[in-house]
Amino acid sequence: MATQDNKNSIANNPFFNDYSTPHNTVPFHLIKLEHYEEAFMEGMKREKEELDKIINNEEEPTFDNTIIYKDETKGEHYYDLLGRASTVFSCMLGAETNDDLDALAQKMSPLLTQHANDMQLNEKLFKRIKHVYEHHRELTPEEATLLQKVYDGFVRSGALLNEEGKEQFRRLSEEASLLSLQFSQNLLKENKAFELHLTNEEDLDGLPESARQMAAHAAQEQDKEGWIFTLDFPSYSPFLTYSTKRELREKLYMAKNTEGIHDNPENNLAICTRLINIRRELAQLLGHETYADYVLEHRMASSVKNVYKLFNDLISAYKPQAIKELKEVEQLAKEMEGDAFEMQPWDFGYYSHKLQLQKYNIDSEMLRPYFELSKVIEGVFGLANRLYGISFKENNEIPVYHQDVKAYDVFDADGSYLAVFYADFHPRKGKQGGAWMTEFQGQWITRKGENVRPHVSVVMNFTKPTPQKPALLTLGEVETFLHEFGHSLHGMFANTRFGSLSGTNVWWDFVELPSQFMENYATEKEFLRTFAYHFESGEPIPDELIDRIIKSKNYLSAYGCLRQVSLGLLDMAYYTQKDEFKEDIITFEKDAWKDAIITKQLPNTCMTTQFSHIISGGYAAGYYSYKWAEVLDADAFSLFKKNGIFDKNTALSFRENILSKGGTEHPMTLYKRFRGQEPTIDALLERNGIKKN
Repeated sequence: MATQDNKNSIANNPFFNDYSTPHNTVPFHLIKLEHYEEAFMEGMKREKEELDKIINNEEEPTFDNTIIYKDETKGEHYYDLLGRASTVFSCMLGAETNDDLDALAQKMSPLLTQHANDMQLNEKLFKRIKHVYEHHRELTPEEATLLQKVYDGFVRSGALLNEEGKEQFRRLSEEASLLSLQFSQNLLKENKAFELHLTNEEDLDGLPESARQMAAHAAQEQDKEGWIFTLDFPSYSPFLTYSTKRELREKLYMAKNTEGIHDNPENNLAICTRLINIRRELAQLLGHETYADYVLEHRMASSVKNVYKLFNDLISAYKPQAIKELKEVEQLAKEMEGDAFEMQPWDFGYYSHKLQLQKYNIDSEMLRPYFELSKVIEGVFGLANRLYGISFKENNEIPVYHQDVKAYDVFDADGSYLAVFYADFHPRKGKQGGAWMTEFQGQWITRKGENVRPHVSVVMNFTKPTPQKPALLTLGEVETFLHEFGHSLHGMFANTRFGSLSGTNVWWDFVELPSQFMENYATEKEFLRTFAYHFESGEPIPDELIDRIIKSKNYLSAYGCLRQVSLGLLDMAYYTQKDEFKEDIITFEKDAWKDAIITKQLPNTCMTTQFSHIISGGYAAGYYSYKWAEVLDADAFSLFKKNGIFDKNTALSFRENILSKGGTEHPMTLYKRFRGQEPTIDALLERNGIKKN
């Protein structure tokens, strides 16, 4: 029986109650550290109670009383407590963490994984699910997809194993969960621990004013003299691109590319080795030869053979051009420095930028004044309005977790409420690097027919404003915004019955289609003209500058393609291991991706120990998805190019057949319904200038 103290604690815990906020958004201002653990423990207890009611039901198992069972006696306000708390907690670990949250994550991770295993490995529950799977009423296509997903989910989580196998599965999955968390925490600590603190202005030679101001502001924030450069992309990238101080470029480059291999508590080498082996063991326990075989069973690619075919096709098509691109950069470096000059990895950004200026007279600093963040936001929102008719209105009544975050009400073309959209733009101490989209609430339809609308969030690490200037973005940052916004549209347009099939709950090699599709607009003249105005003069971006953007958009595109392929090869090399992985990671890495590497490799650098996507994220044996989806997005955008890049009918088809359908049908079925045919690699080759149309 709950004590009075417990009752009072629960009454004061926001997760247990109606949020009483606009659209029932998360009341971040009310959530305290202790609220998470209370909600986790009570949430697991409630799920066990629900489980008991399902497995102890004496009626014949049916789709309704087993697959989508909900205890109606609890009322509308008996929330999915565990889901509520877990969603917010995981988002905060990425976007706004601290030592206390990290410690709680370490404490709760094994408990939450054990709980998930208790559900997935419950024999009585799986017996009922199996009965429904084999003897069910006539189902709608969406119901049939859900049943298949639930059944497969249990099988792929060990439901068919004997007791010894289940116990091994529990042990391995709990260990993997904890190690994945530790990997991410180590990487964040490594990243934030480094700073390049300069006090001599001569060391800033070559750097644009925007980089200097940002570095000066970073120093001022720490009450230090001079300038501070960090490993956050908005600081790191300009330094490698513009600094004439080669020894400082080397220092910054080596700090970034040795993350996770130093002799300190944040070393990730052993964690990577163990996670690679755990995943192999789990896959083999479930009857698969490798972890990649296990993963690809539920992917569009379907097999390791098909993934390597994609890689080999791309290498064959792009490598000759990539070698030419590299030689051009090397030749310019020798012209500038002398024939004896040997280019190192920390030199490539610097000299490739010089070549870009020489060939196209363009670089990111020329464009920054036209990409003021508030105008970019207007441009991206305006694009969504022009394509789909939706609109955004900032809502200051919606609580946010940090003052940098903006929250918006999103309205559909008919004026009805569609979603909540959060945007978190800038790097800070407790925030992971990179960019991602997530949800605080997914979309689904209740039994009473209410269409619960999603609350989606995009998190990025863009150039920060300084006391002298607003946030001025690079073209690459504009592309990143469009990418993550594409993911958010996938979430916001979701219109399915079941939450587990809604929005971005699709196969991994399909999920990047909506995001990469949106990137195409970044270099379209008609789009740039809608928002790209000089932040001081208000003058629109000149047509001549746009023409240079378009002409230069394929600059180093082959080199960039091989970079992506190399990462995919590394991923597959780890997860196609059939025997215990015992090799030295740094050495193994260099060999694994060599077919796609055309630059000098340094023996004392490592990507794996900071490669979150494949080590602690969801892309293990799936990093190829970016290139797979790029084939799809190029093919899809070619239809827009044919019909008009703002064509509403084409956009409506894209929304109805892909963005709103989530994972309710096979991805290729959805794609062919939109496109009228299966995709080919031709549109990608043409877009990158590898093949002439």
